[in-house]
Amino acid sequence: MAEIVVTPKGLNEMSDLEVVNLVRGGDRKAFSILVKRHQKGLLRLSVRFMKDVDAAEDIVQEAFIKAYERLASFEARASFKSWLYQIAINTAKNKLRDRFENMADIDNVHLAVPARAETDLLHGAIATLLQQHIDQLPFRQRTALVLRVYEDLSFKEIAEIMECPYDTAKANYRHALMRLREELQSHQDLKQWTEEVGGFFMEMQKTAEVDA
Repeated sequence: MAEIVVTPKGLNEMSDLEVVNLVRGGDRKAFSILVKRHQKGLLRLSVRFMKDVDAAEDIVQEAFIKAYERLASFEARASFKSWLYQIAINTAKNKLRDRFENMADIDNVHLAVPARAETDLLHGAIATLLQQHIDQLPFRQRTALVLRVYEDLSFKEIAEIMECPYDTAKANYRHALMRLREELQSHQDLKQWTEEVGGFFMEMQKTAEVDA
């Protein structure tokens, strides 16, 4: 009878939680696996908030440092990715508040979302208008919209990141879509966009009914 050989699971094959437990157990170098897995997504998200690659890279670095220092407090109620995104968003929000300390409300801070590059459904003037109106959304609505549409996260993940109930995450997303649609429909020079953009918003509203 042939001997069955059990090959230990490699670091790259481990789940985030398994790697986290390795780091907690004293294998500090294993944290680099988590950095490699999530640094691109974290940088992409941070750029949306900071509008500057250098500033976004600082956010990413600070977020990983905070995550490493707080790893003992990670209870795995949410995924490591959601927990890490939460740290990054809170860090970015604090940086923006410091940058715009004279502003009365953090909701007034603009959020960078490159609409032209991110979706093939919106073009030209429509993309420009969409960008402008996304910038004007309240911070929590913008966050829900970006995480859902541009990061393709589930409402469960968005709720974890935003530290709010599931229904609140969905409500913020819906309100953002409704506000954007109302704003765009008010432009008299966009009479021809109904099928293109209208279809986009209808599809997005459908996704709000199902946690994909």
